[in-house]
Amino acid sequence: MDEEGLIDAAILLMALGEDGAAEVFKHLSPKEVQSLGETMAKLKTTTADKVDGVLSKFEAAASSQRSLVSDTDEYVKNVLRRALGEDKAGLLIDRILQGGDVSGIESLKWLDAGSIAELLRNEHPQIIASTLVHLDRDHAAGVLLQLGERVRGEVVLRIAALDGIQPNALRELNDVLSKVLAGGERLKRTRLGGTKTAAEILNFLGGSAETAVLDAIREQDPDLAQNISEQMFTFDDLLKLDDRAFQVLLREVQTDSLIVALKGADTELREKVFKNMSQRAAETMREDLESKGPVRVAEVEAEQKEILKTVRRLADEGQIMIGGGGDDSFV
Repeated sequence: MDEEGLIDAAILLMALGEDGAAEVFKHLSPKEVQSLGETMAKLKTTTADKVDGVLSKFEAAASSQRSLVSDTDEYVKNVLRRALGEDKAGLLIDRILQGGDVSGIESLKWLDAGSIAELLRNEHPQIIASTLVHLDRDHAAGVLLQLGERVRGEVVLRIAALDGIQPNALRELNDVLSKVLAGGERLKRTRLGGTKTAAEILNFLGGSAETAVLDAIREQDPDLAQNISEQMFTFDDLLKLDDRAFQVLLREVQTDSLIVALKGADTELREKVFKNMSQRAAETMREDLESKGPVRVAEVEAEQKEILKTVRRLADEGQIMIGGGGDDSFV
């Protein structure tokens, strides 16, 4: 949510009153609660027109929404049971809903990284890995930074090798955490683990800690380390570079290579490229892209990988900064 959206949401919650706002907060994630709480705390006064505008916007948005069923989980369970019978449906329900209650795991999201690290410090790296994949990537990276260097490498290795969590294992993990934690809402489930998850967490780790973890993984499994490294910054992630970094990169990339690479890019990334060129160079690039005939996907991917190698080299040399954490900062 952008800053304007946060302010609108804060005004709406304050207009609802304490009881109404409290009910809304029950359905928000920890990060959303923190962001909205901070915005509400800063919002001392506003104009009557602004309040009226927010309420009108909310009314219009709310009137366009319709609930399909009152309880989606219960609806799915009943449909599957009727269609497949209790036994077969049970297996599918476990897979779809990931084993029911996960309040213990979910409530970790309300703890700071240091507290989670302290809680998990003496657990097996597999338990730590299975826990961290449920957290936001920057949150998980913060926990990793609180652990020892050797443990970090073992944990990220297991995250990268993880291909989902069996419902029974998830329930057991939740039961362990529930003994020391309480509360929380249902977990919003996505595919857990894998090299992409490990790469996203390492992106937030940054700096020497990131390098040390990759080196530790490389000693045990060079191919896995290479796979993680390749996914740590994808071609689409070029959008995350600031304009200064983007201009540094463009000076290092051959025009022919860039044209081929951009054949597989979306409009937003192309516009970012044009924005960081001179007007004349941008016009020429647009014309070259339009006149360029079909290009094999393999060729596009090869040129994109070469550009990403340049990104990593520039980052290693300290000319640009990628990722979301660590001690690599500019002054």
